[in-house]
Amino acid sequence: MTVIALKNLEVKENNMQNLDEIIGQSRGLKYEEKLLFEQSSEGACGVDLQEIKNFQNKTGQQAREKIGLAQVSEPQVVRHFVRLSTQNYSIDHGIFPLGSCTMKHNPRLNEKTARFDGFANLHPMQSEAQTQGALALMCELQNWLKQVSGLDAIALSPAAGAHGELAGIMTIHAAHVAKGNPRKTVIVPDSAHGTNPATAALCGYEIVSVPTEKDGKVNPQSVKNVLNENVAAIMLTNPNTCGLYESGAHEIADALHKAGAYFYCDGANFNAIVGKVQPAKFGVDVMHFNLHKTFSTPHGGGGPGSGPIAVCKELEPYIPTPYVVKEGEKYKLVTENKNSFGRLRGFNGQFGMFVRALTYMLSHGGDGLKQVAEDAVLNANYIRSSLKNYYNIPFDDYCMHEFLMNDKLQKDDGVTTMDIAKTMVEYGIHPMTVYFPLVVQAAMLIEPTETENKQSLDRLIAVLQKIAIDTKDKAKAEAMHKNPVSTPRRRLDEVKAAKELKLKF
Repeated sequence: MTVIALKNLEVKENNMQNLDEIIGQSRGLKYEEKLLFEQSSEGACGVDLQEIKNFQNKTGQQAREKIGLAQVSEPQVVRHFVRLSTQNYSIDHGIFPLGSCTMKHNPRLNEKTARFDGFANLHPMQSEAQTQGALALMCELQNWLKQVSGLDAIALSPAAGAHGELAGIMTIHAAHVAKGNPRKTVIVPDSAHGTNPATAALCGYEIVSVPTEKDGKVNPQSVKNVLNENVAAIMLTNPNTCGLYESGAHEIADALHKAGAYFYCDGANFNAIVGKVQPAKFGVDVMHFNLHKTFSTPHGGGGPGSGPIAVCKELEPYIPTPYVVKEGEKYKLVTENKNSFGRLRGFNGQFGMFVRALTYMLSHGGDGLKQVAEDAVLNANYIRSSLKNYYNIPFDDYCMHEFLMNDKLQKDDGVTTMDIAKTMVEYGIHPMTVYFPLVVQAAMLIEPTETENKQSLDRLIAVLQKIAIDTKDKAKAEAMHKNPVSTPRRRLDEVKAAKELKLKF
């Protein structure tokens, strides 16, 4: 035991300002967490390693010393990230009603299978002989995606939904080039996800926009009016971003095919029809899947993402490599195809996401996937019918997996879509998607998914009903302009925050 004499201790007096600085703004369990660099103190470290004597190559050690990493202890690091994690809302906290994003529960069974040693410890450079199980899994996933889409070939490699869009349009472009006419334009509805026109433009196409009608859908005649020999494809989301099924999709497909163009279907909303409708049946030639939306793989920071594409027989020769085929009892990766437009990325795609998605499919089976769509649509319509007397719902029709409303009934009382969203945060619920799609002013797009139970839906409904009722009380409506007030960060002036960034390095 080391004994330190009190007389040798240096005591530092602190004035009130210093005390406030040391204490910080933390109150209760609301942490005001400093950056690790601000917590750094000379000589602190998590692990003490002995210096290797007579070791010639010290460049690695010297480089690390010059990086300028924070010098902190192990408890500091652990507490720092645990505190940050408590400030992050996630699907494991509660309902995440983001329309168009399909924030569904990620079953833990998926995570367990993805962590099997035989899957988790693979390396993409291993030979086919050593990875037959992984290739078999990828082939099985391809077969399931063919079945649910009704299409003929699958490319698994795209790394996200937008990457899948790019793969689909590049496949279409390659097919037109092979025919001797690359064509110049792509038709995109004005309600589409922004990645649709961006993808087409990136591939060198001009964008022709078609309007959303008063019923929230695309009129087939609007498409026919702009069809000509220069149109390469349409990029149509079905169900669309207004939460409605495009009932004219088959008529649009027939017109496209007569003009020699292709039907690209944005599969972002496939969760609403999986197991119920095969997109090939309403004329789709190519589509992408968001594995995180329909097949429950993690979003964003829990990712990485995965956006496979499915194509019809005519487009099969042009899909990106690699893809898996079965020859006899063996599986192999096709990495060279003279007709393909080539590779989109290194290696073979996000294998961990393939494991999770296939686990989800196998655990549900075909009848279970059908129920996924039915429950997603039921949940959305339950919320819609519960809120129709409280908010303006612009489209007078049953919705699919999500529905649109706006602030038209609250605006006269001075409450906007943004106030409603921020007040939801005050009640501990993540807001819905706001101000998208742009075809509805001050839009609020709500998607509960099929994984929420009635109790969860009822709380969301109750909060939104209370907000609508409170807007009629002048004082309560005024207070909404300041919400949220109980969060680690209160409401920002978002325009000012975007223009005047405050960053710490």
